[in-house]
Amino acid sequence: MSEKNREGKRAARERLAAERQKQKTAEKRRRTLIVGAAVVCVLGLAAVIGVVAANSGDDSSGDAASGPVVAPKGATGKDELAIPVGKAGAKSTLEIWEDFRCPACKTFEDTYRSTIHELADAGELKVNYHLVTLIDSNMQGTGSLRAANAAGCAQDAGKFRDYHDVLFENQPEETDDAFAKNDKLIELAGKVGGLDTGTFKSCVNKGTHDSWVNKSYKAFQDAKYNGTPTVRLNGKDILSDQTLTPAKFKKMVEDANK
Repeated sequence: MSEKNREGKRAARERLAAERQKQKTAEKRRRTLIVGAAVVCVLGLAAVIGVVAANSGDDSSGDAASGPVVAPKGATGKDELAIPVGKAGAKSTLEIWEDFRCPACKTFEDTYRSTIHELADAGELKVNYHLVTLIDSNMQGTGSLRAANAAGCAQDAGKFRDYHDVLFENQPEETDDAFAKNDKLIELAGKVGGLDTGTFKSCVNKGTHDSWVNKSYKAFQDAKYNGTPTVRLNGKDILSDQTLTPAKFKKMVEDANK
């Protein structure tokens, strides 16, 4: 490997580590704010319970529904929260938890995408993609949710991997919530052959998979993962290895498959 290539891969690893650390800090700050806000809400609740009870009558309609959980076609795993790519019989499984607004996720994808595709296409690796909305929570906005829903719609059309890659290749700046616009997501579908259809547009605009995406993010939180991307090969976190490279990752898969 040339010195230039080594420097490039080292820089990519450093960017990935820096982005994940920034997310961890932001998430910790967000949780602190949420706890403080929760105290205020609880204190305020006592003051309004009497008013609510007085005006509730016999109404037992309950909370407004958030919409049915509609998993994309072919989704798998617990509660059908993962989108599989690759041959089901592959010996090794890669679990990836990603957010389409996440800069660290883009760095990971730019660095490892071709290797992951190579291994998946060769039947050596099955990849389960889990879509989350961490950046929406940290930075506000809805771009993570809207993009994840659109990716679910692409899965319905059998075009998930290509559209997934297009979204990361065209990721806006973290502070730019461009993916919140359905028109932008539909425009990007034009880069994937056969995806820009009426069915896809309707799925995107209706938010068909919104509740599914929210459930996926809840599973991410319940698992106490603290940043994206979270990447586990056969159950083992691999991004904690600061010496990881695409070549080393490929060898890890090949060794595991022996």
